[in-house]
Amino acid sequence: MPDHQTRDHQNTATSANTSTAKGLAGRALPSQSTRDEILDQINPNDFSWAVPIMRAGYAGRALVYLTVAGTSLWSIWQGGEANSTTDALRWLDDGIGLAVLLLIILGLSAYALWRVVDSVWDLEAYGSGLKGMIARAGMIVTGLVHLAMAGLALTVLIGSRPGSGSGITDAAASSAGTAILAVVGLLTLGAGGYYLHKAWSEGYRNHLRGNQITLRLNTLLKIGVAANGAVIGIIGLLILQAALSASAENPEGIGSVFDWLREQMFGQILVTSLCLGLLGFSLFCAVNALYRIVPKASDRGTQTLRDALSSG
Repeated sequence: MPDHQTRDHQNTATSANTSTAKGLAGRALPSQSTRDEILDQINPNDFSWAVPIMRAGYAGRALVYLTVAGTSLWSIWQGGEANSTTDALRWLDDGIGLAVLLLIILGLSAYALWRVVDSVWDLEAYGSGLKGMIARAGMIVTGLVHLAMAGLALTVLIGSRPGSGSGITDAAASSAGTAILAVVGLLTLGAGGYYLHKAWSEGYRNHLRGNQITLRLNTLLKIGVAANGAVIGIIGLLILQAALSASAENPEGIGSVFDWLREQMFGQILVTSLCLGLLGFSLFCAVNALYRIVPKASDRGTQTLRDALSSG
């Protein structure tokens, strides 16, 4: 085959592969062209007010994971067991810990507010199409989850103990409750899968500024996101198990994950590794607080971490 025909064939194949990749990416979120059309009509200065809310929210989220992973690692080091979120928050219920606890409540509330604001004002420029509305609805759900976490921290702060955790037990007691519980488990499992895919595909790189710090931390960020996905996925599996067996045992978030892992072969090593991974996710949240790109509040020419890695 002549050289020029070979080159034409290669160019056509490359173009086809690129189009296929863009098509696959477009199934998850609105197309880049749709987002570009929205952003072309936006003045970033009009949305600069949202950036402080985003920073406060991610900082609070980072503090929560730092508290859970840090206290758990300390407990393991002292010969104890890893802590649940509630245990970690109660560990702070003394002296200077109260100030940290208050910051956590404010931070989680700010993150919940940020997700709602992000959705209502469409700061990610997803648009009002079907895919865009699904993505924005997910932000609302995330906000509500973190608002519930803020409520948990508040009950610790004011001295009341959270309920005995019979919610899942009660739900599993009826056929309708079992079905609802199974759906919750599947959704939670799906959320864990989302974070694992996010780590594997490194999709987070599109949302971070590319600089020397994010470039050096990229591997740790990936590990942190994967660890968070593993935790959420295991919680989903435990909820599904409770639904299918109508078990009286109540999965209680991260604490139940630690308990389940501890029962496996090399359990303590698995728990320690997961705690280290959650420290990585805490770092991921902190980096987002500093360097996350808010599309409608950022200049179009801002270099992303993905761009920086590609050019390097």
